[in-house]
Amino acid sequence: MSRTSGPKSFEISKHLVFEAYLRVKANKGAAGVDGESIEQFEAALKGNLYKLWNRLSSGCYFPPPVKMVEIDKPGGGVRVLGVPTVADRIAQTAVAMVLEPLVEPVFHPDSYGYRPRRSALDAVAVCRERCWKTDWVIDLDIRGFFDNLDHDFVLKTVAHHTDLRWVLLYVERWLKAPLQRPDGSLQARGRGSPQGSAVSPVLANLFMHYACTSRSSGIVPA
Repeated sequence: MSRTSGPKSFEISKHLVFEAYLRVKANKGAAGVDGESIEQFEAALKGNLYKLWNRLSSGCYFPPPVKMVEIDKPGGGVRVLGVPTVADRIAQTAVAMVLEPLVEPVFHPDSYGYRPRRSALDAVAVCRERCWKTDWVIDLDIRGFFDNLDHDFVLKTVAHHTDLRWVLLYVERWLKAPLQRPDGSLQARGRGSPQGSAVSPVLANLFMHYACTSRSSGIVPA
């Protein structure tokens, strides 16, 4: 039985959603709040991908809560990870695939965190080369970086690179999606983007870039 659909609010390629699914499948990952694994999602793959594409294109996709997972840190304390559902990871990956080519050219060449085709080993190789030229190093750590991203500022940086309304709409919805604690209760979020989310890395890199260059770029924190 063939599916028919009327005019969509947004032009989103079915191929983009399928390519996003392939990336999510390759990365594997745990189930989200709905308990659905990638294997279970694939049991009705065609229908699930169509439903996701249809909702994204219609503007009626609302992300479910993000599953909160606490990971013990070696030095004490916990790191809070956010695990989206499989379908939500696919939707986020589709947006990340649109954003990455637009924002990658502006990032500093010495930036290696969460960058496509760049790894920690690449950064180590550069450090190994430069240690023969300088005898000092600066070691910094931003505490709770993902947890404290300013939502308004993030949205401004995204809007600086694209006027695609569906990208802006869904980034805003993902930023506002609550975390679901292990006991099932929901935690509202007014700041931050869950570490473990498929779209968070590119949003975090955008925030970092423009937080450091806001005066020259014309983008200023809210």
